[in-house]
Amino acid sequence: MKWMIASDIHGSAIYCKKLLERYKAEGAERLLLLGDLLYHGPRNDLPKEYGPKAVIEMLNGIKDEVLCVRGNCDTEVDQMVLEFDIMADYAYICDGECRIFATHGHRFNTSSLPSLKKGEILLHGHTHVPACEEHEGFVYLNPGSVSIPKNGSEHSYMTFDGTVFEWKNLDGEVYRNYAIKVGSYGF
Repeated sequence: MKWMIASDIHGSAIYCKKLLERYKAEGAERLLLLGDLLYHGPRNDLPKEYGPKAVIEMLNGIKDEVLCVRGNCDTEVDQMVLEFDIMADYAYICDGECRIFATHGHRFNTSSLPSLKKGEILLHGHTHVPACEEHEGFVYLNPGSVSIPKNGSEHSYMTFDGTVFEWKNLDGEVYRNYAIKVGSYGF
């Protein structure tokens, strides 16, 4: 199965639209959203074309294809308008030999680890900075931010085909990849 992974839309209608155009072009079967969908939060400036109602309409249009975890800016009020679950703090995804702990990153992260078995992947957004880091016993991946990238990074997302993660900008250009170690958990 091909996944598209994105985080931190923060209510930007223009970047949500671009993301969903890329989702269609990628031919992904599922969209994994790592939280912070509608609200920009008190620490961020308003993103370009801030329009949470438009984002709601766009995301509800693909509700059966979305898997989402809750971000620190997501609330119960957001859940009332979105037609897919956004309130889970994390999700485990098992794709073949790859096991992924997906979360937003404000509760579980490299400084506050969840329970991970050797070789599992910690996947989160929150920092708005793309990352690919091998740690002792686990790999940390971050797709960056769709609408408010930081540290000079691009507006970005990731894809995962079961063996390779690819980081892409919103034009679909690959700028990084990471192949999982199929057949051997551990590094």
